Amino acid sequence: MSGSFSASNIFLQSNINGRRRCAACKYLRRRCSQDCILAPYFRHSQPERFVCVHRIFGASNVARMLQHVPTHNRAQAADTIATEAYMRVEDPVYGCTTIIARLQHEIHKAQNELAMLKAHITIHKACQQQQLQNISGQPSNQLMFPTEEGNWGMDDNALLLPDFPPNLF
Repeated sequence: MSGSFSASNIFLQSNINGRRRCAACKYLRRRCSQDCILAPYFRHSQPERFVCVHRIFGASNVARMLQHVPTHNRAQAADTIATEAYMRVEDPVYGCTTIIARLQHEIHKAQNELAMLKAHITIHKACQQQQLQNISGQPSNQLMFPTEEGNWGMDDNALLLPDFPPNLF
């Protein structure tokens, strides 16, 4: 039976010169040469990575793109191509821009929260300075309060923010 497949035949087909075919060559059902441009970036253990890339960009386009990238940047380029392809499969309309938009929204929210907290701190410091001026009768740049012994010292609760009504900001 020359047409039968045995485990040894499959092993021989997937090994070329002592190494396995890359995911690209295996998916495309071709021999993986020693100088295969896709082999270092699409390992045989990650076939689904190449499937997404092939579906979105095509094998020849990816090979051409990688050939135009300097060798030291090819791994990063292949990762970027694979990420974009995966996101395009998941979200055909927006792809990676969904993640970018979500991250920009989170940055904007964090910046707004920081601005709000800075405003709260400024108002709190102004209130504390006003209280200090009322107690001592003179302006001061420190948050100091009279202690029980009559000395001026830092109050443990001096840095707590007061509760402001929600419509203040």
